[in-house]
Amino acid sequence: MAVQVRPVEGRRELKAFLRFPWRIYRHDPLWVPPLERELRPFFTGEHPFRLHASITPFLALKDGEPVGRIAAIVDRRFIDYHRSKTGYFGFFEAVDDLEVAGALMEAAEAHLRREGMADMIGPMNPSTNYECGMLVEGFETPPYIMMPHNPPYYPRLMEALGLKKARDLYANLIVGDGSVPPRIERIAQWAAKKVPGLEIREVRKADFQGEVRRFMKIYHEAWAQNWGFVPMSEEEVAFMARQLEPIIVTELGLFAEVRGEPVGFILALPNYNRVLKALGGRLTPWGLFKALWLKRKIDELRILLLGVRPQYQRRGIETLLYVEVFRRGWHLGYRRAEMSWILEDNHLMQKGIEAMGGRRYKTYRIWQREL
Repeated sequence: MAVQVRPVEGRRELKAFLRFPWRIYRHDPLWVPPLERELRPFFTGEHPFRLHASITPFLALKDGEPVGRIAAIVDRRFIDYHRSKTGYFGFFEAVDDLEVAGALMEAAEAHLRREGMADMIGPMNPSTNYECGMLVEGFETPPYIMMPHNPPYYPRLMEALGLKKARDLYANLIVGDGSVPPRIERIAQWAAKKVPGLEIREVRKADFQGEVRRFMKIYHEAWAQNWGFVPMSEEEVAFMARQLEPIIVTELGLFAEVRGEPVGFILALPNYNRVLKALGGRLTPWGLFKALWLKRKIDELRILLLGVRPQYQRRGIETLLYVEVFRRGWHLGYRRAEMSWILEDNHLMQKGIEAMGGRRYKTYRIWQREL
């Protein structure tokens, strides 16, 4: 029977859309189930991302059974910021069937054309400020928190459908021994001495909403010229603050200040994916009990956010922030860290990570196509 692709309508179909990945990954021990309650607001309109974007989900059916899913996304903030009629595809999952993948992509493309888009990039789940990219190298290990995972056949499907690489994103791994390479130590010490009034401080949870706003100001300035960057709205920033506050470790969220003015920031999070895997995508009393027990055993970090205001870049502040977060992490019992993601053309950052002992071990790809 031919593949049918139709827009998701109603609660029952949305549930089928959200639960479909369990079919794809039921035999994959590396997959970490997402929390449904974290994803659902993107599709019901309750997430503040929807104040400036539309998300139209589609399900592919064969013999009446779901065999794939995709979403067509129009992010007006991206369009306005880049002055580009570019739409996204995202939340892609499919069985290993080129007909299914092709039908899903055609549905997303047709929708984006109707919305006036000229190009398409993805996967964005639903933008670069959230999960994005498709794993193309490094399938042997599980993902860190807020990083995607997919079967090895996905890139083959994209290539067979004629999609081309837009950008690659790198994930780097460091296995610590408590020491800092001498050259990196010298750069950090140089920065501490040569930037007058430079101090490093921890995030203040008593003013967490304000701290997140201060970080986002730095982030927006530091990343303004980066490929794919989209400034977050005030509503998204506030929403993110509420999500981060319960899980942040204050010793791992650091500001660099010059005479009291925030000029840089770094954030590392414990790799809570071990906890999410135990929850299985749903919060239950037993799942919560198991999650709390596993939380104590986490010895991995993901460094997911780093930004230094442009006028303070290339002064060693980035290195100083890295060194400080690694030292504090080691003291707290963390022994491995992923630094992700890094744009493939951010050569300076990549070289700095390698100088600290990091190695690229996963590559994620953003695909593109003209419409």
